[in-house]
Amino acid sequence: MSLLRPKKKPLLGIDISSTAVKLVELSRHGAEYRVESYAVEPLPMNAVTEKNVTDVDAVGDAMRRAVKKAGTGNKLCALAVPSSAVISKTITLPASLKESELEGQIEIEADQYIPYSLEEINLDFEVIGPSPGNPDMMEVLLVASRSENVDVRVGAADLAGLKPKVLDVESYATEHAVAQTAGLDGSGGIVAVIDIGATMTSISVLEDGVITYTREQPFGGKMLTEDIMRRYGLSYEEAGLAKKEGGLPDNYVSEILEPFKDNMAQQVHRFLQFYYAASEHQSVDQILLAGGCASIAGIDELIESRLGTPTTIANPFSRMSIASGINAQRLGSDAPALMIACGLALRSFD
Repeated sequence: MSLLRPKKKPLLGIDISSTAVKLVELSRHGAEYRVESYAVEPLPMNAVTEKNVTDVDAVGDAMRRAVKKAGTGNKLCALAVPSSAVISKTITLPASLKESELEGQIEIEADQYIPYSLEEINLDFEVIGPSPGNPDMMEVLLVASRSENVDVRVGAADLAGLKPKVLDVESYATEHAVAQTAGLDGSGGIVAVIDIGATMTSISVLEDGVITYTREQPFGGKMLTEDIMRRYGLSYEEAGLAKKEGGLPDNYVSEILEPFKDNMAQQVHRFLQFYYAASEHQSVDQILLAGGCASIAGIDELIESRLGTPTTIANPFSRMSIASGINAQRLGSDAPALMIACGLALRSFD
C-alpha cells in the first residue's frame, strides 16, 4: 500500500482523532469540488490516546457507523498516521537513476536515516524534482512509519468493511486542505495552521504552500470539558454536551470559558515560539485555527489581538459546493475539525 502516492478512484477521507472518527467524501467536476457526504462519529473514551489507537475494535465500529451516517456506498478510503509517528527526510540522488534502480537505492539510503530495520517499517518515497543548483541530481522525499502505526489503522478499516488505498501523514493532509481554504491560495507567505483538538494540539507551518515545520503536544478541549464537569458536578458526557449546546450557568463564561480561551492563546504563542527558535523567521503572515476548539466563539479575535497576527478559522469547504442532503450550517461549524479528513479526501484527485 502506498504511503504517499494516491490512486485515481474517489476515496473517503477518514481522520481518526482522539475523540471521533471524521469522514469526508468529495467529488470533482472540472475545477470545482463538491462535498458529497460527511460524518463525525464519537469514539469511546481512551479508544485513541494521544494519537495512538488502543482499541482497534472500537475504532472499527465508529468507522462503520460513520460510513452509515454519511450514507455513502464507497468502500475505498485514505487514512493518515500522526506526524509524530513518521520520519521524513529529503534526500538527493542522481537524476540518471532509472525507476527500477530507484527503489533499491532508496532502501540503501533509508537504512542510514531510519533507526529501525526495514522489516519493521512501512516506507515510501516521492520524487520532488531536480535539485536546486545541480540538474544532475534530484530531490526525493523519503517517508517511513513503524508498521504497527499503519497496521492498527488498516485493521480498524478492515473491521468497518473499508479498503484503505492511501496512507498519508496528517500534516501532508492538512497541507492539501489549506490550499482549498478561502483567503489562502496555497502559495506565498508563511501560514501557521494550529489544530487544537480534544487532547492534542499540533502546528504545521507552510512556507509558500509547503510544510516546513510540524510539532505536536498534549493540550486540548478535553481540559475545558473536565473543568465544566468539576465545577458543575456533571458527568463527562453531560459536560461535553453542555459545552456544545449551552445551558450552563451565567458564571460559566467568566469563570471557565474565558480562562480557557486565555490558555489557548498562550498555547498558540508557545507553539509559534518553538517554530521561531527552529527557523530563521520571527513572524508568520497568518494563523489558521483548526480542530474542534477553533469553533469556540471569538477565539480568532482574541488570538489576533494578543499576538498581532491575522487569525482565521479554517474552512476547507468554503469554496466548494455542497450536496443537497448535507446540512450546510452544521458542516460550517464542523469544518475546522475536518481539515485532515478533507485533505485525505482530496488525495483522490492528485
